[in-house]
Amino acid sequence: MRELLTIGAFARAARLSPKALRLYDELGLLRPAAVDAESGYRFYDPAQLEQARLIAWLRRLGMPLARIRRVCGLPPAAAAGEVSAYWEQVMAETAARGRLASFLVDYLSGRGSAVEDAATMLGIRYAARSESGLVRTSNEDTAYAGARLLAVADGMGGPGGDRASNAAVDALKPLETLAVPAEDLLGALADAVGEADRAIGEIAASTPPGEAGTTLTALLWTGSRLALVHIGDTRAYLLRDGELFQITQDHTYVQSLVDEGRLTAEEAASHPRRSLLVRALTGTGGAEPDLSLHDAVAGDRYLLCSDGLSTVVPAGSLHEVLAGPGGPQRVLDELVERAYAAGAPDNVACVVADVVPLETPAGTGR
Repeated sequence: MRELLTIGAFARAARLSPKALRLYDELGLLRPAAVDAESGYRFYDPAQLEQARLIAWLRRLGMPLARIRRVCGLPPAAAAGEVSAYWEQVMAETAARGRLASFLVDYLSGRGSAVEDAATMLGIRYAARSESGLVRTSNEDTAYAGARLLAVADGMGGPGGDRASNAAVDALKPLETLAVPAEDLLGALADAVGEADRAIGEIAASTPPGEAGTTLTALLWTGSRLALVHIGDTRAYLLRDGELFQITQDHTYVQSLVDEGRLTAEEAASHPRRSLLVRALTGTGGAEPDLSLHDAVAGDRYLLCSDGLSTVVPAGSLHEVLAGPGGPQRVLDELVERAYAAGAPDNVACVVADVVPLETPAGTGR
């Protein structure tokens, strides 16, 4: 049996302080191997040194404790990916703060003006719509658009699907009135998705197994930054400078085959299992949404939609409508009309939002 180290000896070996080790214990990051029942003195296994050092390194990076806990629970390759993603986020946020610092230096030195800076600030005009389609008798899709939040959710599983999609969007709505700094957008969205999953878990408890779940794609806006959260096969598109980009990746079985090179995109479109999801919010606590930050540019147009639109209206037609004349409401109505013209076999939910200079009144628009 391996001999345990006292907290002092372990701290010296890990080049940490006993105070830090006690904090890691309290936070559940690194539990001692044993605790003396009478004195409460902590003892550690030498095999825990590697994890102690990893935690210390991640702390030096400035990684939040909740994220450190997640990294420590991952296999090495996945943990490396998580650290890389975190550092990319830090670099992007640092660059944004650098631009703001440069502006403030110029402004306070008399080389710039608040009026000039305000001209670069952005807002959004938006419209949302959800329809049952021509075949379904109920609507399990939810679409929402507000001054800071855009969201689409596609419920699944049966009677609990509509409640699940509504619960997912409702969990995000408090973010509309919450003052969230740009650097905290992704964390706020991740926390809200956790709340959504817990709410869906409560719904699932009162419905037959497998009959409460939802996809979710949402954008949270602040200043000129957009935070994107995505899980499932609802989608987000960006029209910029006349080009249309799909900025989410479907979490479906057939998309995984495409990613592996086993199917072409054309074959995937007609595959009999194209709607089989590999990731969704099901209330089990295992949700792993994609999270990313995006810089907005005046003139951008965003489309969020359920697969009731994307599977029946080809990308070329989406591009044509989104690049056409009219404001968000007009474009949205045209997209839904095209879905109905194609038979609308599923529920259809869409949000269209235009990025506009701040001096242009934000809100709904035709």
